[in-house]
Amino acid sequence: MSNFVDYVKIFCRSGAGGSGSAHFRREKFVAYGGPDGGDGGSGGSVILRGNSQYWTLIHLKYARHVFAQNGESGGGSRMSGKSAADQIIEVPLGTVARNAETGEVVGEVTAHGEEVVLLKGGRGGLGNWHFKTATNQAPRYAQPGEEGQEGAFILELKVLADVGLVGFPNAGKSTLLSVVSAAKPKIANYAFTTLEPNLGIVEVRDGHSFVMADIPGIIEGAHEGRGIGTRFLRHIERNSVLLFMVPADSDNIAKDYEILLGELREYNPELLDKERLLAITKCDMVDEEIIDHLKTELPEGIAAYFISSVAMQGITELKDALWAVLNK
Repeated sequence: MSNFVDYVKIFCRSGAGGSGSAHFRREKFVAYGGPDGGDGGSGGSVILRGNSQYWTLIHLKYARHVFAQNGESGGGSRMSGKSAADQIIEVPLGTVARNAETGEVVGEVTAHGEEVVLLKGGRGGLGNWHFKTATNQAPRYAQPGEEGQEGAFILELKVLADVGLVGFPNAGKSTLLSVVSAAKPKIANYAFTTLEPNLGIVEVRDGHSFVMADIPGIIEGAHEGRGIGTRFLRHIERNSVLLFMVPADSDNIAKDYEILLGELREYNPELLDKERLLAITKCDMVDEEIIDHLKTELPEGIAAYFISSVAMQGITELKDALWAVLNK
């Protein structure tokens, strides 16, 4: 079973507020003490909190019910009831919460410690001493606490990375990530080796670095759910720069690039607003003459780099180009 879980549905309930007290002061020598009922405590809220130590939602896979406690009722002598603790759900950065019924986005967490309130706890009721007036010196009623709220939410993780690798299965994405970073993705010579996004930190000159995400390969029709479908396309939404990768032995580099672009367009047209670069991979398999010929067949309007991850050919130039685009 994969440890990478990027989609869970949870059911949450916030706590109800405690009731106010309708208590009257009673002491040995005070026959008719006034109202002194305390207020009820607040119910616990349900809150998402970003935690940079998490990178998957797997810890929520089997904890799908999150219930906060109710606040305690007020007591005599104006004693307030204890408020319930909030239920905190720790999530990785890049988590989006949606209302499961309406699909509406409730909030998203992108920074460590950032919080999003999914359900607010009920307020505690006021005790009877709040209702004492000149004409009603002994109110015998107090406020009940507010009810808690409940609802189902979908939590989706969209990987946060600076550069996302976009290409067909077996285009050399995992190999590139393995040579430019310390990440160790699974690599083999067949389609869909990568079944989940892999992240690596790429170091460039002067101690600078950026995060690169190897995203499972796209196939034609992915936006309709074919192959691994839209499950991974959402991870591209958070990347600043998209690095398209087409192998040098492709029948038609420009056509392959257009198919990849078309899949992104169908899924979310806003993805085309991102900066794009093109890497022609596996160039150690072809000679200079073929590379010169390939240069005449490149798609227009995108900077292209000829690389070989195995032979470390063109890798430094590509890293410099990515860094330059990220800092534009």
